[in-house]
Amino acid sequence: MAMALNFGSVKLSKWQLALILGTPLAIGLGIYVINRSSASGEGKGTKGSNKVGGDSAGKRSKGQLDKQNLSIDGTAPDKELEVKKKSAELGEKMSPLKEANNYKTEGNNCYRNGKYDEAISFYDKAIDKCPKEHRSDLAIFYQNRAASYEMLKKWNKVKEDCTLSLENNPRYAKAYYRRARANEATKDMVDCLDDVTATCILEMFQNNNTIMFADRILKETGRVDAQASMKNRKPIVPSTSFVNTYMRSFIADPLQRTDLPKSDGAPLRGFLKARQAFDDEKFDEIIPACTEEIESSEAESQYKVEALLLRGTFHLLCGSYEECKQDFNAIIENDDADANLRAYAYMKRAALFIQLEDREQGLADFDKAEKLNPKNADLYHQRAQILLLLEHIEPALAEFDKAVSLAPDHAIALVQRCYAEYRLALLSGDQKRLESVMRSFEQAIEKFPDCVECYSLMAQVLADQQQFPQAHQYYDKAMKLAPTNPALIVHQAIMMLQWRGDIEKAVQLLEHAIEVDPKCELAYETLGTVEVQRAHLTRAVELFEKALIYSKSQAELVHVYSLRNAALAQINVTKKLGIDMNSVSAMAQSGFMAQAAM
Repeated sequence: MAMALNFGSVKLSKWQLALILGTPLAIGLGIYVINRSSASGEGKGTKGSNKVGGDSAGKRSKGQLDKQNLSIDGTAPDKELEVKKKSAELGEKMSPLKEANNYKTEGNNCYRNGKYDEAISFYDKAIDKCPKEHRSDLAIFYQNRAASYEMLKKWNKVKEDCTLSLENNPRYAKAYYRRARANEATKDMVDCLDDVTATCILEMFQNNNTIMFADRILKETGRVDAQASMKNRKPIVPSTSFVNTYMRSFIADPLQRTDLPKSDGAPLRGFLKARQAFDDEKFDEIIPACTEEIESSEAESQYKVEALLLRGTFHLLCGSYEECKQDFNAIIENDDADANLRAYAYMKRAALFIQLEDREQGLADFDKAEKLNPKNADLYHQRAQILLLLEHIEPALAEFDKAVSLAPDHAIALVQRCYAEYRLALLSGDQKRLESVMRSFEQAIEKFPDCVECYSLMAQVLADQQQFPQAHQYYDKAMKLAPTNPALIVHQAIMMLQWRGDIEKAVQLLEHAIEVDPKCELAYETLGTVEVQRAHLTRAVELFEKALIYSKSQAELVHVYSLRNAALAQINVTKKLGIDMNSVSAMAQSGFMAQAAM
């Protein structure tokens, strides 16, 4: 199990939660296997691989044939045919089953030689001749004929024959796999996912090709569902904890530095009302108050640009991407607007583009913001965070350096700079640099003893180094500063899985995170993956559905939809196959450990 816990990167990604639990959580968490496969090369053999049509699944997709394999069903056709011919010469009467197998063998020979139409004719005869009670043989004949149709790209015929094959042998993995490929070709992705899920289960999660296929289909179904969801999403104001964490990442934001006028008893209106609502953490009131300012006459409005920036910021946080883009564009295109406000509009529009997975546009907006205000610490800090997210660690570190140089009291920028240094030390395997980084973390905590992020990032690094007792101490210190921060609670739950394998304690912590913040997407998603491991699939689907409501970016939506779709597919398939989900979990565990041992 130690191998499963040796992650090699400080940040525990959502995919890596699978490794903590020791199981490919839902089918699609085969990303670890994919990475191992890429590292070891494509030529390496795969346990339990399905040889289909005389070639591997990867080669077959290119329409190539492996002449060394004897048949599409694993028999030795030439030898078998010789025996049958000799029997016929001796006057022995062949039974209908033997005759059917003889036709199958002829079909296999034609298939190997690329004569697919002739192969189909022989399989037709094999099917006609085979007694109906020999269901296993019929399943093979239909599946072999489907293989020939596949080479001719007659996808509906492939699906029909695979279905007939499965009617005769409901647990024929090869037929599920071939029908999955036909469904992919015809864009029937839900059916494809069910079929490839069935294949994974029947192969006990030990076939790399199938796991990678499942992962690809899950991502595609997630992408399609996410795109549809983006068109109809209802904006939701995030939790107080989320908004405060986001706003703390800016040290010079003009919106937070605006001084409210002394009250003369008159009620505040427009932007000033919105600004007061921000201070009072009444975030639901901010967008309407800003709209009041924006729609007022020029004579009445003193803060139109500020109102656009604040409203755009909250549209961004609520997931109203088109609305926030309109607000930021209105500022950017206003040449009379304050240059610093325009710079922040560029910065926040950059974040929008990154969330929509348009990295080029996002990074271009950071460059434009830099031209407007090259001495803005927030610019470099925000860009550094994006670069770190994109795994551009050295450029991110350079940006953090600029941010800290311009704003030495920016605690979050300083500790995230330490984190980037840590990532580089890991990549280079530089032990001295690693020890220096750990001292830098300690110095950051000494300098900023009230900064939650200093303690939480230190805890994550210690957990990554498997120094769990020390990590636990730092999480405790962070929790004393922010007892209702759900992200801290989720990270502690994940550490409990890493440290002690304590699923019950992890579940308690995740449920607590949801109690303190019912809008915490990460808590729902993480608890959902744990429930998959516990074979509570219906409960997992419910949690993933909740996570989807509070997901904040297209990338998050794709990921959570993939998890949900995997759980739904397993529910469908286990019900269809009459398999207990607990046994599937055991099979998945076996498959994972077999991969880890390779």
